[in-house]
Amino acid sequence: METLYSGRFVNLVCDGRWEYCERVKNTAAAMVFARTRDRKILLVEEYRPPIRQQSICFPAGLIGDARKERAEDAARRELLEETGYEAGQIRFLYAGPSSPGITSESISFFLATDLMRRGQGGGVQGEHITVHEVPEDEIDEWLEAQRAVGKAVDPRIYAGLYALQQSDK
Repeated sequence: METLYSGRFVNLVCDGRWEYCERVKNTAAAMVFARTRDRKILLVEEYRPPIRQQSICFPAGLIGDARKERAEDAARRELLEETGYEAGQIRFLYAGPSSPGITSESISFFLATDLMRRGQGGGVQGEHITVHEVPEDEIDEWLEAQRAVGKAVDPRIYAGLYALQQSDK
């Protein structure tokens, strides 16, 4: 394996004919599927330079971004930082590679319930996150409207909506 470029956050490496990115400090992230007690889906919006678009997704972030932490703790932290909501209960669902053709990163998914509003959200310093609380029964139309105005909708939203639906059973 050869390092083609070393950056502050990622390295570009070559392994045979395969080029991919690996994170410098950690290789894991957490995403939180969250719904409020009044059945609003919590989504976040942030400009993403790699795609040059606003992107809509569930709250997510790196595990151990600034400290050593468990995946569950990172999920709780990211939910609170990004949305202002604290999870009364959080449950690990599954984990796997986030985009195995281009990065070594893995992602753990969590279901957050019994949410309590603790702040405004919006992320930490340097982040410009918009919080969306979308009524569950309007989510399909809302997502389509976001696409129609040129925003990227993360397809993992549909996995999260399925997980939330299954949690009702």
